[in-house]
Amino acid sequence: MDVAIVGGGIVGCASAYELARRGADVVVCEKGSIGGGSTERAAGGIRAQFSTPVNVDLSLASVRVWESFEERFGAEIDYRPNGYLFLAREAETAAAFEANVAMQNERGAPSELLDPEAARERCPGLRADRFVAATYCPLDGFADPHSALQAYARAATAEGAEIRTKTAVTDVPTDSTGRVVGVETDDGRIDADYVVNAAGPWARRVGELAGVSLPIAPKRRQIAVVDPEEPVPETDPLAIDLDTGSYFRPERGGEALVGGHFADADPDRDPDAYDGSIDFDWAADAVEAAADWTTYFGPDARIKRGWAGLYAVTPDHHAILEETVPGLVTAAGFSGHGFQHAPATGKLVAELALDGEASLVDASRLSSARFEAGEKRTERNVV
Repeated sequence: MDVAIVGGGIVGCASAYELARRGADVVVCEKGSIGGGSTERAAGGIRAQFSTPVNVDLSLASVRVWESFEERFGAEIDYRPNGYLFLAREAETAAAFEANVAMQNERGAPSELLDPEAARERCPGLRADRFVAATYCPLDGFADPHSALQAYARAATAEGAEIRTKTAVTDVPTDSTGRVVGVETDDGRIDADYVVNAAGPWARRVGELAGVSLPIAPKRRQIAVVDPEEPVPETDPLAIDLDTGSYFRPERGGEALVGGHFADADPDRDPDAYDGSIDFDWAADAVEAAADWTTYFGPDARIKRGWAGLYAVTPDHHAILEETVPGLVTAAGFSGHGFQHAPATGKLVAELALDGEASLVDASRLSSARFEAGEKRTERNVV
């Protein structure tokens, strides 16, 4: 079977690897460089603490790969299972935490509900008096997106996949029955039995080339690298003040990554023409927000550098993972979770194309038909 994949980020490369290792002839078309879209700008978080079963299932299927990544791929990805610490200021948020932990435990994630003092034991710099409850899961952590992506790309190539960079897809043609039959690129046509739309922030545009309307919006998010007043222990979890959206995670040498989205406005961005550098006013707000609930940050914290990237966001913050029309598999709209869910997604894409249905997890919840049906089950554990 011939498969053309649009997008050379980690979802595209993981899909290429899983398809190729099962015998498909795979070509990846990337308009720029590998990972030049969202993957190289990700924070690298990996977690099972989601608020919906399908996202927990995707996480658990993926973490089995992350835990054994070095053995599987022969690549060091700086995988650190430090955990995630979700924090609640409001009683309503705390009540949701209790329900989330029960659901996560039922599906196999060993998350736990903590009181604020127990949370401070996990994160010594926490100002526990700001919060009423927390959750923690030891499966959670983070890894280096660049190293993981390059490992997937090498593994896909070793299995026989071809990765073409600087190859933009200009059309997704269909036959007289409406079935997708390949892609047109600026370097010629590629015929394929299946096309995989793994284009991240460009996924809506790729869908339009095939006559499909996908509710995927590119949203700009920023991360700052901060030298804090008090060194952040490398063993700290990734900590999230869910009611404000502020978060941080340790880097090496006492530094931290600090992020969050604090503006009311959240316009769509042009993925070909957005500002990839940080706004220093935003960075100052991000550090100030983190200083409110930890002792690590304060007036003398120094913003060293930072960057902006794009989330590919759907209205309910769940991915679209399906055969959207005959011959077109969509794997996009992960709303900031594409990196961590890439291992499971690659396997699901291969199942959809080669087996005709997904079996690794129940992916029916990720059909785009949910939007027309008016289903409302939004993923709440997002920043």
